Amino acid sequence: MNTTLNPASLAFLQGGGASGGLLGLLPFILIFVIFYFLLIRPQQKKQRLAQAERDTMLKALKAGDKVVTTGGIYGTIVAVREKDDTVQLRIAQSVSIEAERSAIARMQASEKEVEVTK
Repeated sequence: MNTTLNPASLAFLQGGGASGGLLGLLPFILIFVIFYFLLIRPQQKKQRLAQAERDTMLKALKAGDKVVTTGGIYGTIVAVREKDDTVQLRIAQSVSIEAERSAIARMQASEKEVEVTK
């Protein structure tokens, strides 16, 4: 008598088919959840906080503030135009440019702040 085993008849030894597949995915799901709470979520919080600080800084711009644009241009705000959301920057003694408010990257550090950090 020649007995051969059919692989389909041994399925009961593998854990029952569909539930075995879910158990195989469980470690990956667990790893993703851990990554979400340890890496992704804190980074999203930092980004929201940084965006809120940037929005506050842009709303508080006024004439006389020394700023740096996203293009790296250093200048002093001469005027802020609320209706079209632009600022006029003096970048040299008799040279002024107009830029969008959102093009302001940051405020320049004052001399007092530079001395304190040294």
